[in-house]
Amino acid sequence: MRLLRRASRRALARRWWLLALVVIGIAIGVAVVVAVDIANESARRAFAVSLENVGGRATHRIVGGPTGLDERVYARLRLSGVRGAAPLVEAYATARGETLRLLGVDPFAESGIRGHLGAVDGDAIVRLLTEPGTALLAAPTAERLGLRAGDGLELSIGGRRHAVTLVGLLDGENRAAIDGLLLADIGTAQEIAGALGRLSAIDLVLPEGATGKARAADIERMLPPEAALVRAEARGEALAQMTRAFRTNLTAMSLLALVVGSFLIYNTMTFAVLQRRPLLAVLRALGVTRGELFRLVLAEALAIGLAGTVLGLALGAGLGLGLVRLVTRTMTDLYFVVTVREAGLAVAPFVKGLALGLAATMLATLPAAFEAASTAPRLALLRSTLEARVRRASPRLAATGLAMIGAALLVLGLADRGLIAGFVALFLLILGLTLLVPLAVAAMVRLAEPLARRAGVVVRLAIRAIAASLSRTGVAIAALMLAVATVVGVGVMIGSFRASVETWLDSTLRADLYVAIPGAGGTRMPAHLDPAIVAGVRSLPGLETVVGARYVTLESEGRLTEMLALDFPASWAPPYRFKDATPGAWAAFAEGRAVLVTEPYAYRHAVAPGDRIVLRTTGGAHELPVAGVLLDYSSENGLVVLAHPLYARLYGDPHYSALRLYLAPGADAAVVADAVRRQADGVQAVQVRSNRELRALSLAIFDRTFTITEVLRLLAVAVAFVGTLSALMALELERAREYAVLRAIGFTPGQVRWMVSVQTALMGLAAGILAVPVGLALAVMLIEVINRRAFGWSMQPIVSPGVLAGAVGLAVLAALAAGLYPAFRLARALPARGLREE
Repeated sequence: MRLLRRASRRALARRWWLLALVVIGIAIGVAVVVAVDIANESARRAFAVSLENVGGRATHRIVGGPTGLDERVYARLRLSGVRGAAPLVEAYATARGETLRLLGVDPFAESGIRGHLGAVDGDAIVRLLTEPGTALLAAPTAERLGLRAGDGLELSIGGRRHAVTLVGLLDGENRAAIDGLLLADIGTAQEIAGALGRLSAIDLVLPEGATGKARAADIERMLPPEAALVRAEARGEALAQMTRAFRTNLTAMSLLALVVGSFLIYNTMTFAVLQRRPLLAVLRALGVTRGELFRLVLAEALAIGLAGTVLGLALGAGLGLGLVRLVTRTMTDLYFVVTVREAGLAVAPFVKGLALGLAATMLATLPAAFEAASTAPRLALLRSTLEARVRRASPRLAATGLAMIGAALLVLGLADRGLIAGFVALFLLILGLTLLVPLAVAAMVRLAEPLARRAGVVVRLAIRAIAASLSRTGVAIAALMLAVATVVGVGVMIGSFRASVETWLDSTLRADLYVAIPGAGGTRMPAHLDPAIVAGVRSLPGLETVVGARYVTLESEGRLTEMLALDFPASWAPPYRFKDATPGAWAAFAEGRAVLVTEPYAYRHAVAPGDRIVLRTTGGAHELPVAGVLLDYSSENGLVVLAHPLYARLYGDPHYSALRLYLAPGADAAVVADAVRRQADGVQAVQVRSNRELRALSLAIFDRTFTITEVLRLLAVAVAFVGTLSALMALELERAREYAVLRAIGFTPGQVRWMVSVQTALMGLAAGILAVPVGLALAVMLIEVINRRAFGWSMQPIVSPGVLAGAVGLAVLAALAAGLYPAFRLARALPARGLREE
């Protein structure tokens, strides 16, 4: 066995460049998986730290309606003897370009909950309690902003500016956990958050077991109708659920790059066996057993896979740093504020990358190992044996592919809502279609041969060479096809999604101007426009109608319900597109007799027009009929849309988060916008955007959302390019004698280069043509299954001819680029050397 290993090392060393290509291919595939895992894990840990900062050791939380809780609820609980309770006011503030999380706490009740004040100087706590407008800032944040104890800091919350004095700094062992935290006495926080007399929540620490359940039941009986007691883990799960589908999609895209890399591994290891078939035949004739050859090939693959995987782990760590910023920016755009200052290099992503890299390598090598061990010594000396076997196996591979496609459809039928099942079906479909490639390539070659007769000898030889080396060209075409199909599928999905969003924006953004509070999102104490501003804007000349809107979130056990309250006139035509509705749905909504829900809400809660939903209100549980389902892309969790008068009656909240201004004929939008700003000047900062500006901003956020998807699919194409290059280099070695014979009988170097270029272009063309139907099938799966199950959205598939033509062009260009170096080498090779090597 030692002699076998030595012979293996020498043989592989002679083809070091081929090994380098496969190591790079494995490394890219593993790096993408590791990088996405690092980004996801970093964002998840930042989210967990954020929850811990706010919730601490609390086991339960009392939550109220959209505007929080009356602070008298806390007083009632304490007077009733409830211990282990701490009130909380939570809001987001901006200061010096940073987003800070403001927590208003009662220092006397904090010790058993969060413990942020444990290391704070006693004098600072006294000042926090006795001096208005004081706060404690996390030390890492203060260092970054150049602040220290005693400095002043200007905050912007809900469009209003407030000055606070830093009486101390928060510090601890885990400095990253408190970064961005601003702590104030609860009275100060209520004042600067515009929430006098209100609390965001009340945190509780209850014992486990029957005692805790009994105490929780007692507390629930003391709560007003609008309040609810939720378990801390249920709340965390509800928030984590918001980003789970997004993170799952990223993971699936990263695994696709590894699947493409597996074709490269298969190609290289198969070539390593084929290139040494005469040597293996001699070894078999001398007594080396099948098992020894099988283990030899697997050992080679393990060494190559380990090298590529280790390199991929290092690359993944670097790539993860860049992806962290993209992932967190997308989460902040779509869900809630997530701040990750650095990528957390946890062990789990590297262990997963190591396991997947080695597993993919070993699985992709198994066919080559069986080939080395199963061929009889006499047949092993014949190169044509494998090609004949591959041609015979092509129908069986196609049958297997059809079976996998059938299995994908079966999985979809058995699990009609599960996202994981959707991805399993997607990968079964991709692999099934890929197994059809060898048979499809052989058929394409047969169809092309009559045309090749008119194109000359060089083109005819190039076409026949593709079919003659199907064991190599088929795999290279399959890998390139899969990568380009990903470009097509994801491109069609993004294009369809964007077109649907544009149509939705055109139908929704009908107002001329939009007035809102800057940075009003992401807080449990939702900001509202000052009533004086609302009244002043309504009285401005040049306005035909002013529609007010209120955006709030209602929290309950394991669920977050987003609500939008609007005061559209009942006489107006519906400004939204309905997916389904009962007769007279718009009138029922505008008159406050029913609510509307968006498509994601209807999908996630299995609600249809005519059904009834239950909302927790100030008067307790209130049942409302659903009049219709709206097409909407603003929230993947879905919205409950209700008339503003109904909302104000149910929740006692008459305020507005934003205004939509419809101008009278002939009114100048710029003049009206300036008038709005003058109304708000000195009262509250507001943003006034035109229809066009808001539309552009929405599409910019959409494009940012898919930036990371674009990065991942380009990396998949990079893996396929490396695979195509390795296949062509392998073909160069295998067919060195054939090209030497051609040179000996009169072919010029230019004709050899032309022949190789034609062959690579045809391989790329075949990959591009096959990628179109496969990519369209992938797009249908992404649109109708993955996006539907992940986000609840539906969209009309839109296929741009430019995307399809670009995909074919990309495949041809990638193949031509990969063929440049092999063509150069073959054209410069000496004919005598090629003939002598045989």
